[in-house]
Amino acid sequence: MEKKGKNNGMVYSTNPNFEIEDEEEEIETLPPQQQELRVYLDRKNRGGKTATLVKNFIGSEDDLNDLGKMLKSACGVGGSVKDGEIIIQGEKRDKVMQILEKKGYKVKRVGG
Repeated sequence: MEKKGKNNGMVYSTNPNFEIEDEEEEIETLPPQQQELRVYLDRKNRGGKTATLVKNFIGSEDDLNDLGKMLKSACGVGGSVKDGEIIIQGEKRDKVMQILEKKGYKVKRVGG
């Protein structure tokens, strides 16, 4: 089985004008009314600390980063955006759900 990386298997080109074509398409961000976000509480692999996770965002990485930044500042805590999910430090599930609903997102609480 052949693996093709970022350069589609090309190792070397003698063409001085050669450019690698990126085939990655940027996902178009759906409007908030069409998105159903899921909000989780997570304690696993965090040294006993609780984190609030927001998953199922459909859209570009930039829009996800902007939403994450807005949630972190509105909650007054730290966090990050990784692997298509927003991680907010602490048990902020109710506040995050309230903020997302005001923005027009459909929000579903998952777990306890």
